[in-house]
Amino acid sequence: MKKRIDVVGAVLLQNGKVLCAQRGKSMTLPLLWEFPGGKIEPGETPQEALKRELEEELLIGAEIGDQVESTTFEYDFGIVTLTTFYCALTTGEPTLTEHAQIRWLTPDKLSQLEWAPADIPAFKKIQKELS
Repeated sequence: MKKRIDVVGAVLLQNGKVLCAQRGKSMTLPLLWEFPGGKIEPGETPQEALKRELEEELLIGAEIGDQVESTTFEYDFGIVTLTTFYCALTTGEPTLTEHAQIRWLTPDKLSQLEWAPADIPAFKKIQKELS
């Protein structure tokens, strides 16, 4: 039986653009693009986990808004359920600590990146809602 992993992702919006993060070479799913975030720890709500992950990964504070999407995808290493939320930057500027690079893109440009499979339904929904 495959391991189940619950993760959260931030759809950070600023000036009509969305923050996209490219996974590092040493991470699982190397160099694929994702919405930044991470695993939900025991006892955390998805929103608490997302706030913590953004502080740890990008050294920023964010206000967590409405849920965008929740998708489940089976990878070779486990079954990932990704829940994404619209977020607004409140403190700091995104700083690379784990990712290879970050980009701010308008919703119509999101499909130019090679996304991790679990993130694809969220980016497609964002394109519909924000374009």
